[in-house]
Parts: sequence; structure tokens; C-alpha cells
Amino acid sequence: MSTEDDLAAKIEKAEAELAALGQARERAVERLAALRAAGSATNAPPQLRLPIANGPSVPRTSAEKIRLFRSLFRGRTDVFPKRWENVKQERSGYAPACANEWVRGVCEKPKIRCGECPNQAFIPVEDGVIADHLSGKYTAGVYPLLDDDSCWFVALDFDEAAWMDDVAAFVEACRTHALSPAVERSRSGNGAHAWLFFTTPVPARDARDMASFLLTETMRLDVEGDGDPVRRSYPAFASWKARAPHLRLRRS
Repeated sequence: MSTEDDLAAKIEKAEAELAALGQARERAVERLAALRAAGSATNAPPQLRLPIANGPSVPRTSAEKIRLFRSLFRGRTDVFPKRWENVKQERSGYAPACANEWVRGVCEKPKIRCGECPNQAFIPVEDGVIADHLSGKYTAGVYPLLDDDSCWFVALDFDEAAWMDDVAAFVEACRTHALSPAVERSRSGNGAHAWLFFTTPVPARDARDMASFLLTETMRLDVEGDGDPVRRSYPAFASWKARAPHLRLRRS
């Protein structure tokens, strides 16, 4: 082996060790959070948190940004949806990211739907997936509903004519209950998404009930609106800008 080859091999090994250390640290942080939650003497419901504000510092490196993103937009790790767009038909949507997509003789879309395909090879949510999403390579989504019907966050979609006033009223309603929602403008620019993140997973039904209560408070404050400030609220939406469709995903 030449000197250059030997140096390249050592660099590759060092990079692999560094990646392994990052993954080990992430697992340790998750274990620590679980242990602290288990050792809590109270049965109080999980608290909500505001992204970044509760963290030690604003993320600067790519690894820190990916870590923060994964800590907030949590859901299923065995599969994620990827956005597709048909320019000619002016249609778009999300479908599970699959290693067998459009492989001749294996993938039979659109004849057979992804959720019913016997050749599913769904791509897991790894750091590379999030890096590609954040860099704009494609738009990834998340399936937030976990196996036990719990979720890490709840999101609301404001897209009616008076969405600016509605989302402002929603934020005010949240703040009256000491909650700090994160708000972003939607892809179209004619709406907004509001997020509430949990420190631990909560039953999806409870998350939806909480959102419904906050919407009731919003309508009370937004007296000049039409009484219907949002079209959807669900614990099945993510900042990756993808709703989670109800797919019958085959499990191994």
C-alpha cells in the first residue's frame, strides 16, 4: 500500500470513529433524558418547550444542526416520506422513500401503492437524510405517530384568508397558558404552521385535545375572524413540510 493510500485509509478510519462517537453521545443524551424522566417524583404531564431557546447555544456546525433537528422533529425512524412533484399535471405530494422505487421488475407504482407493496425497502431516517433535506437536495417528511400512538409534537396549519390574524391570536392564546409555539410560513406563502414540542412522547389523543383547547381559546380572542381560524390540527405533521398519510406499511 502506498503512502497516499495508507493516509487515506487512516483518514477514513478517523472519520468513522468520529461519527461513531457522535452517535454514542446522542444515545447517551437520550438515555440520560429517559432516566431523569423515570426518576421524577411527580406524575405531571410532559412540559412543552420552545426550540433552541432551551438549548445551551445556537447550533453552528452541520452536526449540531442535524442533532437539533432530530431532537425536535421526532417520529418513526424506520421510514420517512419524500416530496414528489409532477410539473405537467401540476400535482405534488409525499410518498415513502424506498430503495426499490421505480426499479424495473420490482416497483409496480402506480399500479400497487407503496403501503401494499410486497417489495418495500424503506429508507431509515439517518443523519444523511436530514443533511440532504437541510441542504435542499430534496424535501423529506416525517411520520410522527409512533407504534404506541404517541407523538413528540403537535402542529397546526393556518391557511384561511385571515391566517395572519389567526396565527397571531393563536400565539397570544398559547402565551396566556405559558406556552411558546414556534411559527413558520408555509411553502405557498399564504399560510403558516404553528408547532408545540413535547419533552417526552405524549398520547396523540391528548396532543390533539390540547390543540383543540388552544383553538377554542384562539377563536375567543380572534373575535373579528370567521370563527374557523385553522383547517387542520394534528400530531401528524412536521416542519419537514409533510403530512403523514395513513399508509399500511409492512413491518419486518
